[in-house]
Amino acid sequence: MADLHDRVRDRLRTVLDPETGRDLVAMGMIYAIDVQGGHVRVQMTTTTRGCPLADFLRLGVETALQSLEGVASVDVRLVWEPAWTPDRMEPVRAGA
Repeated sequence: MADLHDRVRDRLRTVLDPETGRDLVAMGMIYAIDVQGGHVRVQMTTTTRGCPLADFLRLGVETALQSLEGVASVDVRLVWEPAWTPDRMEPVRAGA
């Protein structure tokens, strides 16, 4: 069984940015994942500070992780430092 941290990261790849259709990990919007036992804390951002989808994205992350086996609690924090830039995005893979 994969390490819980790795499974959390994989699950975060199922949460999509509705504007781009890319997952939040590929977008570089996940800044930190901290797993202590079954308690998961995620620091994430949005592409802009006043993003109208911020709560939607935060709730999407929370919901995705709450159903993951081994997760007892989830704390998702929105942060804006450092500011997100397109440089944080993973390169698009051929065929993706």
